[in-house]
Amino acid sequence: MSTHKGYLSFVLHAHLPFVRHPEHEYFLEEDWLFEAITETYLPLLFSWERLMQDGIQPKAAISFSPTLCAMLEDSLLQKRYRRHVENHLELCEKELVRTRNHHLNHKTARLYHERFKQCLAVLDKYQGNILTPFKQLKEAGAIDILTCTATHGMLPLMVHPEAVRAQIALAFAEYQHRFGSKPGGVWLGECAYDHRVGTFLKSAGFEFFFLDHHGVTYGRPAPRYQAYAPVLTPHGVAAFGRDTETAQQVWSATDGYPGDPHYREFYRDLAFDADENYIRPYLHPDGVRRNVGLKYHRVTGKVELNQKEPYDPEAASATVERHAEDFLKKRLKQTEQLYDSLKIKPVITAMYDAELYGHWWFEGPQFLEQILRKIRSQRLPIKTVTPTEYLHNSPQLQPIEPEISSWGDKGYFEVWLNSSNEWIYLPLNKAAEKMIQMANRFQSMRLTDLERRGLNQAARELLLAQASDWAFMMTVGSHVSYAENRIKSHLGNFNKLHYQISEKDIQEKSLQKLESQNNIFPHIDFKIFCSAPAL
Repeated sequence: MSTHKGYLSFVLHAHLPFVRHPEHEYFLEEDWLFEAITETYLPLLFSWERLMQDGIQPKAAISFSPTLCAMLEDSLLQKRYRRHVENHLELCEKELVRTRNHHLNHKTARLYHERFKQCLAVLDKYQGNILTPFKQLKEAGAIDILTCTATHGMLPLMVHPEAVRAQIALAFAEYQHRFGSKPGGVWLGECAYDHRVGTFLKSAGFEFFFLDHHGVTYGRPAPRYQAYAPVLTPHGVAAFGRDTETAQQVWSATDGYPGDPHYREFYRDLAFDADENYIRPYLHPDGVRRNVGLKYHRVTGKVELNQKEPYDPEAASATVERHAEDFLKKRLKQTEQLYDSLKIKPVITAMYDAELYGHWWFEGPQFLEQILRKIRSQRLPIKTVTPTEYLHNSPQLQPIEPEISSWGDKGYFEVWLNSSNEWIYLPLNKAAEKMIQMANRFQSMRLTDLERRGLNQAARELLLAQASDWAFMMTVGSHVSYAENRIKSHLGNFNKLHYQISEKDIQEKSLQKLESQNNIFPHIDFKIFCSAPAL
């Protein structure tokens, strides 16, 4: 076997905004979670478990955001997800009958039927909490679980440093409560960095974080190894830079693998093709046709949706094999060139939204699994590694000051600050100022239980309003009214609590309602917003 000449580090970012509406029996945006569990999180889990059964450690990293973790552990959402799975399993059983005379569609129907049976089996095995098997993989050393800033806040657009620190410190504390250990690394919301961030990462206890390629390569002084070795910020926290080649091969709308004609078409769904009476029992009670996740067509090419050809799972699997081979061929060439030019064993940090694998690109988890299998079976001179493992065995890192950056379009903050969403930042930063003032005022006072609860809930409402997802939705024009309502609702709740706390007139009944509905961060302490926390 040849000595490996480089490292490949897959880092997947699993995140959804906190969406939980106990006041409604069915809620459209809760489907985001159910789709992601079925199409991304559990397929990744199944792939990694298969690898482990075959003696292959995936050595991948996945960051579960605190908001996503809270939803995965929530008993109400667990109950609703089970209902979702059982409902879809019933539909799949009908589909096995309906498609029996159509060879390709029947193969696809069997695939879906097996998928939902697997999902139900996991729910039964782990009492509805799918984080449990991921924890087991982490404890076995197979994967590395990272965290993310508390509510995926856009840190550089927060005026007050206390607000930046709160997002970071709460992420660290939440991870400790949930996983029973300290997190090594953190995914900054949108990989958005400015020069204040390093101080708070260090004080919280984080060892490393991630930047887009230009965040490292435009750093000062220029990094000797470009983005192919982590660098050390002035505050002593390591930063990994995103590799552009691996990103392009998967993300590119024109050249990326997911656009291959043999892969499943995302935008054509049974909900719109089926007879209304047939599909209605599997829609929400309002009867509006929305995706049910059962899709029978392939990308085909640049044709209209009604011209898409039937999906063939076997042809798609053969295409996965070819693409995995192509990906690895290019990684070997890349590592060879970097090894020769940089005189180091480069680490190629392949960073992706987890939901790309399975949800948007149905065959994505299979693609990742084949890459990991081929590295092992073909004894390739490249080694998969987690960021934690690499750092603990790496030589001294070059100190640089990374550049202000994000992984959004054009590389900075335009996606989250433009004419569609600029109005949100004045009230968000004003609310943060009020929260900091309250935290400073009350941090050393003897408080009643009701006052402490009110302050903690005010902190929750502010944090939920700060999620970067709302600004993103406004930019792309998706669920805009929902995003606007979420910001207005959380800020409205915050301002009511601020007034009641200031006037010493907290309305316990309304507070209980907020605590029940927006029940994230059960261990939160409002003092995380203090300018100078009390000793």
